[in-house]
Amino acid sequence: MKQPYLLLTPGPLSTTPSVKDAMQIDYCTWDSDYRTVTETIREQILALANANPATYTTVLLQGSGSYGVEATIGTAIPRDGATLLIAINGAYGQRISEIAEYYRIPHVDIVFNEDEAVAPARISEALATHPEITHFAMIHSETTTGILNPIEAIVPMLKERGIITIIDAMSSLGGVPLDMDTLACDYLVSSANKCVQGVPGFAFIIAKQAVLVETADNARSLCLDLYAQWQAMTKQPGKWRFTSPTHVVHAFAQALIELTAEGGVTPRYQRYHANQILLSDGMQALGFDLVIDPADQGPIITSFKYPSQHFDFDDFYQFIKERGFVIYPGKVSAIPSFRIGTIGDVDTADIKRLLAIIGDYQQLNR
Repeated sequence: MKQPYLLLTPGPLSTTPSVKDAMQIDYCTWDSDYRTVTETIREQILALANANPATYTTVLLQGSGSYGVEATIGTAIPRDGATLLIAINGAYGQRISEIAEYYRIPHVDIVFNEDEAVAPARISEALATHPEITHFAMIHSETTTGILNPIEAIVPMLKERGIITIIDAMSSLGGVPLDMDTLACDYLVSSANKCVQGVPGFAFIIAKQAVLVETADNARSLCLDLYAQWQAMTKQPGKWRFTSPTHVVHAFAQALIELTAEGGVTPRYQRYHANQILLSDGMQALGFDLVIDPADQGPIITSFKYPSQHFDFDDFYQFIKERGFVIYPGKVSAIPSFRIGTIGDVDTADIKRLLAIIGDYQQLNR
């Protein structure tokens, strides 16, 4: 079936025909070839993040990216004697707070405006005020707005204090250059259906082995026990604890091949960045103002304000969809807005077509 539209979203996103084709065969989870694919993926993810395999390991986990975040929060943090500091500037930082509430984990939330990047100075102040902090979590690419938070300026101050760091890089790993060996964070969480350009079905966690080994009795969940998942994959390489998303795994393996063929993360970032700059400039020329400061803008998704109080997003959305594109409604609570993603199997020619369609809409609704 022909794809009726391009997804201009932060994931799921539009994938290549060859990634889709990789899912057309049924696979056995115990088969040695399949287990080899799983192990290869684990190694490739470490390389993708510039993570030394002597220091880090990759744990694959069935479910969406939020499953990976919850598994990490619920396993990394001991049941007693620990407090989590959470930097929040959007819905996904807030989701970490909700996870902590469900698990009854003591936590301190540092809340920023949704159109404001996480400020290192305020994190430093919170650490001085709360000496009980043992763990820290934040979002790298906060797709509520499109902000790219400055993890490189924040993680080192936490490491100096011996605080365990958890980074949600759901919408950045594979599309924004990251160097785990330099960053030295303890956990980094991402998902198959984001910048690697696979399809939804599993999350993956890059974790320091020396830190993960200390978490054996922490998990509050059977299925979301990150330590147990790691042990299963270590004792029986390539074997998941429970039924794995076999078709999704093969799609991801193909997506990794295509990422390499594109030249790696840096060329992909450059493509995404070119998409975003063209979109941002073109939309502003059409009368749509930006929600966030361009200095804080990432290449993944961009938020635009409604051009007037009479703007009908549903009508706008349908007009665009009927002409080949799907965009996202806004997630900023205080500003009427919508979002357009610039990742996936999308290039500047697609963005130019989108801008022409939006220009037609504006002409019709003057």
